[in-house]
Amino acid sequence: MILEMKVPSPGESITEVEIATWLVQDGDYVEKDQAIAEVDSDKATLELPAEASGIITLKAEEGDAVAVGAVVCLIDTSAAKPEGDAPKTEAKVEEKKQDTGTSAPKAPAETQKTYASGTPSPAARKILEEKNIQPSDVVGTGKAGRITTEDAANAVPSMGTPTGGNRGSERTKLSMLRRKVAERLVAAKNETAMLTTFNEVDMTAIYDLRNQYKDEFKNKHGVGLGFMSFFTKAVTRALELYPDVNSMMDGDYKVGYDFADISIAVSGPKGLMVPVVRNAENLTFRGVEAEIKRLALRARDGQITVDEMTGGTFTITNGGVFGSMLSTPIINPPQSGILGMHNIVERPVVKNGQIVIAPVMFVALSYDHRIIDGRESVGFLVAVKEALENPAELLMDNNPKKALEL
Repeated sequence: MILEMKVPSPGESITEVEIATWLVQDGDYVEKDQAIAEVDSDKATLELPAEASGIITLKAEEGDAVAVGAVVCLIDTSAAKPEGDAPKTEAKVEEKKQDTGTSAPKAPAETQKTYASGTPSPAARKILEEKNIQPSDVVGTGKAGRITTEDAANAVPSMGTPTGGNRGSERTKLSMLRRKVAERLVAAKNETAMLTTFNEVDMTAIYDLRNQYKDEFKNKHGVGLGFMSFFTKAVTRALELYPDVNSMMDGDYKVGYDFADISIAVSGPKGLMVPVVRNAENLTFRGVEAEIKRLALRARDGQITVDEMTGGTFTITNGGVFGSMLSTPIINPPQSGILGMHNIVERPVVKNGQIVIAPVMFVALSYDHRIIDGRESVGFLVAVKEALENPAELLMDNNPKKALEL
């Protein structure tokens, strides 16, 4: 029996996917539920499992865009499993890993330049020496490839003459996910009245709380007490104080929300992904840390689903983990605001009239000025700053042990 495997729907509104990688080869014997391909949608990368055991015949190439419901492969379920045959998924993956090693890529054949190993005439050699050009970098037009005086006179030194090192290039098609991210970012810049306001946060209080409770927190809950839970709690508090930041444009209407679904930007193997922490306003510190860890691991392992990245009323992005000091984050449409975190650096600050050294983070709020005015945007960011600089009172009701469930 020949089974036609069709592209399943990854989620609502998705009409096509792209074959990112075949994990098996044409003619392989596959086992039921074995991952046979990775497919990209405009929101996530998903694995395609075999629906039955048998010999597979591929009907699409890597890089092909195929409609949801289209046949991508056939499985002959009547074929017997060859003796000693094992799924080749791991071998295929390992082969691809080796293909992406550290050696420099080779330039396409049509772009490679071939130099004649000609010998310059004495007059041509003198000209080349004056220009500081190696004879091997000049194509001779004389007899047997000899470099003539005219060749030497016309030779132009390159910007940084090649010294024999690799100078290859590689043209790689962007994944559907990366193309969609690019499209959305350009749309956000072109279709919103985006403005960014900045502030700085003295992280001393959070450092003190983490140093005091992080070991006990991790031992009890199995997750670390990071900065993201403090920032998420500070953001949900500020959204309650300034609800316009937790709203969106819908034509001539403003849509406001009485909940805070916080999108957390994370870096995945296929690029930027933004999974959503649902109803973050109701989560404890432990709940926020556990959910962010779960979503980040699923994004890293390529298991994140479309549903887990759909929605969100506000976004937090942390460029500080890569060393960014300051940036202007781009709004994640259709949301109206995004908070950018950055690296923490010890800086001189004034406290009680004295200059002291404190760990300081610059924060940035990009917002859609069509729906959020300066008062709301600045007030929101100040509220975030106040909560982070006084977390015990404003985020923990003056009882850190209870707030941390210790």
